[in-house]
Order: sequence, then C-alpha cells, then structure tokens
Amino acid sequence: MGCLTLASYSCTDLQDVALDKVIDGSSISPQQLLASAYGRMYVYASNRDAFALNEHSTDELQGPTRGTDWDDNGQWRQIHEHTWGATHDFVVTSWDDFNLGHALANEVLNNPNSSQQVRAEALFVRSFFIYQIMDLFGQVPFNEVDGSGLVQSSVLSRAEAFDRVVTDLETALPSLESAPAAPSQNIKATKEAAQALLAKLYLNKAVYTNGSPAGPFTFNAADMDQVIANCDAIINSGKFSLSENYFDNWDPQNHLKSKELVFNFPYTAGVNPNPNKDNYAGNQRMVYPGLHYNQNPSGWNGFTTLADFYNSFEDDDARLGGEVIDPTVSGITNGFLVGQQKGLNGVDLTDRQGNPLVYTPDCPLNGANERQGIRILKVQPDFNNPINGDNDFAFIRYADVLLMKAEALLRKGNASEGLTIVNQVRAARGLAAASALTEASLLAERGHEFYFEGWRRNDLIRFDKFNDPVINRSSASPVTRRLFPIPQKEIEINPNLTQNDGY
Repeated sequence: MGCLTLASYSCTDLQDVALDKVIDGSSISPQQLLASAYGRMYVYASNRDAFALNEHSTDELQGPTRGTDWDDNGQWRQIHEHTWGATHDFVVTSWDDFNLGHALANEVLNNPNSSQQVRAEALFVRSFFIYQIMDLFGQVPFNEVDGSGLVQSSVLSRAEAFDRVVTDLETALPSLESAPAAPSQNIKATKEAAQALLAKLYLNKAVYTNGSPAGPFTFNAADMDQVIANCDAIINSGKFSLSENYFDNWDPQNHLKSKELVFNFPYTAGVNPNPNKDNYAGNQRMVYPGLHYNQNPSGWNGFTTLADFYNSFEDDDARLGGEVIDPTVSGITNGFLVGQQKGLNGVDLTDRQGNPLVYTPDCPLNGANERQGIRILKVQPDFNNPINGDNDFAFIRYADVLLMKAEALLRKGNASEGLTIVNQVRAARGLAAASALTEASLLAERGHEFYFEGWRRNDLIRFDKFNDPVINRSSASPVTRRLFPIPQKEIEINPNLTQNDGY
C-alpha cells in the first residue's frame, strides 16, 4: 500500500480536532496531514456507522436479533425500522468521523507550505467528506480561512454544500494526476476519481438542491449532460473495464485482479489502517458480520439480506455467487449464502445446538434463530490474514460509471442508448440482454450490481423508493427519514445548526 497508512498515525495523535485547527499540528508536514485526512476515509469501510446507515435502512440488509445476540439496545432494528433518533450511536459517530476528516483536509488547505498537487488532493478529500455529510445530514458545518488569515465559520445548506463540492472538485481536477494504466493499490485521488464523484453529485443534484427531502425531484437535462460528460471522460480514458469474474472486485488481490476500481481504499495484510479507531479493525468488518460461528472464517452470525431482495435476482446472475472460494481451506462460498452450509471437503455444518446449518430466506428482525436469513459474503476472506486482509475497499467502480451514464441517458429520454450500456454490464455478469429499460428495471440492476457496497439508500431516495414498506417494516416511513438528524450534542453547541424536520 505504500507509506500512507504509516504516515497517518506515526506523527501525532490527531483525534482532538476542530474544523479549523488540529491540536499541536503546526509541526506536521502537509504530506503527513494529507495522509491523515486520507486515513479517515477508512471509517466508511465498516459494518457500522455510515455504512450501516446506508445499508440497514434499505430493502437490502438487516441486523436481526438472535436471542441475546445482536440486540445492542435495538440500534440495528432502529435503523431498519426507520425509528432512529438524534442520539443514535451510528448517527453521532458518522457525524463526528466525517467532520473530523473534513477538518483534517482543511488543515492541508490552510497550510501555506502545501504544494498545488497536495492542495488538489486535499480538495478531493474534503469533497469526499462534505459529500458524505451532505448526503446523510443535509447541513454541513464549514470553516474556511479568508484572505486575512481569519477563520470564517458557517453552516452550508444542502444546496450550498453541493455547489461547494462541485466547485472544489472542478478546481482540483487540472492538478490531479490521471489514474495508472494498470490496477493499483492506491488511495491517491486521481482525475478519474474526481470525475466519478462529480458524476455521482450531478446524478443526485435534484435531491440535494430540492430544499425538501420529500421532493418531487426534477432531473434536468443539463445536469444529466454533466453526468454523461464525466462518465465519458472515465470511459474514454481506456484505463478501466468490467471484470470477467465479478468477485475479483473483492478478492484479497483485487488491486491486481480488478480494473474496475476507480477509487478504492487500500488495505495491507495484517495492518490495521486506522489504529485510533477500534471499530475499524480492517476489512474483517466486511467479511464477518453474516458468517456463522462454525464457518471458516468463524463469523459473528449477524447480518442477512431480505428474502424479497434475494428473490429479485435472475437465477443465472453471476452476482449471486455460490462458488467455493478456496476448497483447500474452507467450504465457504461467495456471494449470497443460502441453504445447507458446507465445511472442508463438503461436510455439512451444524449450528451450536447441532441443527443442520441451513440458511433460510425468511428471517424476523427480532427473535431469529442461528440459521435464519440469507447471508452476504461479497468481500472475499483472506484466509492467510483473517483479521486484516489484503482486499481493498471498492468505493466507486467502473460498473457504477457505466450505470450512472445509463441512468442519465434514461432520464433524458434516451432509453435505447441507456439500455445498450446496461446490457454491457449484464453480459459481463452472465445475463441475457434485457429488452427494455425503465426506472424500475434500472433501480433493480443497480441493486443487483452494488449490493453491500453502501449505495442502496442513495439509490432508493433518488428513485423515490426509500420509504416504501419492506419485510419487517410493514408501513411506509415518513419522508423526513431521508435525512438523518443532526446529533443532539451538536445542536446544543452550534446555534447555526437547525434540527432536520421530523426529529
């Protein structure tokens, strides 16, 4: 991975930080500060906090309570049932983590010794964190040093935050380097990463600038043209392509096997990239949540997908998985784990009571037994390094670039050209060409392609489906749930923040 992880935490403790100043940070070089800001991105690659808010709140994932296991004072159920509040641990921690990353990026930008290249990367990193705050919470506390050297503090509305991120990314683009021609284990911001984030912004502009999370959302042709232009820049670079094996994108050697990683967080085997954050002990957090204790790797027997989501796949979709990952060490398979689970040499596994370990589609949110629920194993175990594997976290993939362009074309009324792109992705996943493209079919395709990658909430809101009833949430939730609350402690200390509607 290089020196970024080591640089992030070898110089000082950067935990106590305000948006305008890192404590005792004056002796730290801009490169070290930038490495620390990059390092905060790892908080997203976890089974908790922001990743959980974006996944468990949807029709794709839930964290059922099994006896006393996974109760955690109901915090997983609250996310799935859309009953979270302003003191929910994941809400508070997500706010803190992303604002800390924002602050660390500000330190780089406020440092007079930062080079143009370093400043460009810092603008991208700050844009990443502001994007997350804007997407989850709407309002963004923002501090900036003006020409006189004074810190100017404000709170950006969602629309203002959108404009700020677009401006920062466009400012950074000319000074960012292009992505390497070959797959790379590189967290460094590139032109293509910035273009992909710009495409994501413009695709959701109708949501971010509406003024109300309720909508309705109007997707302007000019915004869709921006999506297409940014996606075309990535496509025409010739540096990315769809993986022949879908699960190569999450293999322990995905930084060498996959050419889909437009922007990824690199992991190095055996190294915790964020030692100041115990909850983020490497990518075990993406492997262990659903696996049973008696499987190899031995997991935590938690998360499941929902039966309706699993049943929405076509039978021959390669994204379902089902292949034994490494028969020399384990009988575990990739993708969705359903039915009788196998150990080494095909031996039938049992649960802790001796019952056949058969994963069933139906699973209550409270009172489930050890065997209920289809599990997801998308990030492939690194059997040589079961705690901290070598798999990079794929934040934006080339498939997303293609499907963002297809959606922009569809919203402009050009369904036929969008369908051609969708069928390109479907062919790579072993599926026959679809005959038509609609909003419903495109949302389904995105769900099948990007499950357990942290984008489902974002997609469902844009397609006006986030509040629809799902299994274990039998009635529609209020549209105000499309934004999370500002943590109560922040409301009490910052008079410029206003609590979001519905909280």
